[in-house]
Amino acid sequence: MRRVVLATAATVSGVVLLLSLKPASDPGAAAAAGGAAPQQTAAAQESAQGGAQAAASGTVTGDAAQTQYGAVQVRLTVNNGKITKAEAVQAPKGGQSDRITADAVPKLNQEAVAAQGADIDAVSGATYTSGGYKQSLQSALDKVKAAEPAEGSSQGSGDGSGGAQITRTVTGKAVQTQYGPVQVRITVSGGKITEAEAVQAPSGGTSSQKTELAVPKLNQAAVAAGSADIDSVSGATYTSTGYQQSLQSALDQAGG
Repeated sequence: MRRVVLATAATVSGVVLLLSLKPASDPGAAAAAGGAAPQQTAAAQESAQGGAQAAASGTVTGDAAQTQYGAVQVRLTVNNGKITKAEAVQAPKGGQSDRITADAVPKLNQEAVAAQGADIDAVSGATYTSGGYKQSLQSALDKVKAAEPAEGSSQGSGDGSGGAQITRTVTGKAVQTQYGPVQVRITVSGGKITEAEAVQAPSGGTSSQKTELAVPKLNQAAVAAGSADIDSVSGATYTSTGYQQSLQSALDQAGG
């Protein structure tokens, strides 16, 4: 009888030992023991990264600011929310204004990049130009800010850069025609022309009448076509040709 009792006790001890050595197969038990699943950690990291605010990148043109001596308009190149280049696409010209513009604008451009904002000093002797520059610069900065997605938004540029896509305003080169220069400015968003306008066109005499007739049609055609492949307006061949050439110049600058 004693041998039977001892054998039974040994068997029970062996079973208990085997059960204590068996690894837990319940995921909940593993988590309770402090073993968090790697997938949960990765998801948490991805969520945290997705909450970061994307910074804007691209080129944006501020509104033209009218001054006593002419319009001033500033264009900015922005990379990840920082100004990397500033330039005046319009500035007072003619007579003494040429000298003042040549002296003041480069200084204002440098200050805009250095300050990363519109809080810049006026250039001595160019008060009106400096004031107009600051107004247009602030307008461009406002457009950059508006293009940035809200914090936590997953909006991106669609080009893999992670930045917000800016609605850009680009002015083509002025094209000289037999009756005067033609210059086109376009607004581009998402790679498409959303607005087109002629900032210069032939004027005076019958040219004014032709311009009033042709330019609105050319503007509409540019937006509809999304390119410079548009038809000439009957009776305004020179204006139409100049418009197409300036439009293509603007598209080249916009990268389209």
